[in-house]
Amino acid sequence: MKESIQRKIFNFLSKENIENFIGVPDSTMKYFIDEGLKRKKIIITTREDEAIGIASGMSLSSSPSLVFMQNAGFANSISTITSLVQLYNIPLLFVIGWRGYLKNDAPEHIKIGEIQPSLLNSLELKSKVITDKNWLQSCKWAIKQIENGSSCALIIRRVSYD
Repeated sequence: MKESIQRKIFNFLSKENIENFIGVPDSTMKYFIDEGLKRKKIIITTREDEAIGIASGMSLSSSPSLVFMQNAGFANSISTITSLVQLYNIPLLFVIGWRGYLKNDAPEHIKIGEIQPSLLNSLELKSKVITDKNWLQSCKWAIKQIENGSSCALIIRRVSYD
């Protein structure tokens, strides 16, 4: 995804009342994260479940939150998502980097990349893959989900090695 689009995504979500951007860095969304760091609106955590816990607390205090992570971290967080976010109907926006989408990705990313869509479906977590062309429509959809009290995910595919 183009640098300019990732920066636009961050700024759009920020203007649409997402107040907290919390997560574990992923190179798939490095410009999105860089934009947040420049604006001092990003909280970096060491683990994805830690980010989900912080974001859940903020959301419960009426401060809309987003959690960013790569897909391996998403897989590691399934228990936290089901036993906290879904159990208590906490509306969070997840931004997940899709490593392993390309067949020439690093070997440790291939399997998780293959099963990522199935994991999202198993959790019944609505999601959209965002691209340079559909980013605005997808972000508007995500904001509506959060406003309606539902969690959802925006997926950023790794399209090349940076």
